[in-house]
Amino acid sequence: MPAENKDQENDNTPAAVKPRGCFPRLIVLLLLLFAVGLGFSIHYMAQPQYLGDIQGYAPDSRALLRRDLRMMLQTSLDRSYPVTLTEGEINQWLLGVLKVKQGGLLADRVSLDGVWVRLEDGRAEVVLERKVMGKPFTVSMFVTIEQTESEKGAKTVVQFHGGPYHEYLPFPKCGGRFGKLLVPQGFLLLVMPSFKHLAAMFPEEFRLGFEEMTRIEIHDGRLTLDPRVPTKTVTDTH
Repeated sequence: MPAENKDQENDNTPAAVKPRGCFPRLIVLLLLLFAVGLGFSIHYMAQPQYLGDIQGYAPDSRALLRRDLRMMLQTSLDRSYPVTLTEGEINQWLLGVLKVKQGGLLADRVSLDGVWVRLEDGRAEVVLERKVMGKPFTVSMFVTIEQTESEKGAKTVVQFHGGPYHEYLPFPKCGGRFGKLLVPQGFLLLVMPSFKHLAAMFPEEFRLGFEEMTRIEIHDGRLTLDPRVPTKTVTDTH
């Protein structure tokens, strides 16, 4: 009888709980970090980037004399001399000739209020300023210029990125900004139709400025276009 009671007690003893492994905890931690990162990303995307540093953006600078960009480029090509455009001059020209209008299904909720160009050393940033349901929103794309020279002449290629995020991280390339958030180049597929439509509005200016010019240099606050072919220097080895 005591033996039977002992066996019953053993049967009623709860089974030992196995310790939880590290893998489920790691999964939970990764999901938590992803959720936090996504929250921060949405927060910065919803905030428009600061545009007050762009020359020509301030209302008191918009009354300056606007130069005829197409005539300047054509004259530069005809007379074979370089021309330098400041960031403010480009934005003043855009402000004068560009009629911004949002089309598509969201036209009644999304407005396109302006297009601005920010020039930095080695790259340009094209910014679309919008209002989404009355709230300001910005999206931008970086542009870099790659030029090569061969026996057939100089070739200019426009790259839609702003270079690598860091010198030790060559990929992915930095594509632009959604709000204040820097995004990789692949994200530009979401907004590329808007930028292509913008470029299609100025075919002659793009031909004169990027196809006909031999050398293009982007510096902080200015763009230099040079139609002159570089001369080869011959050194005497005797």
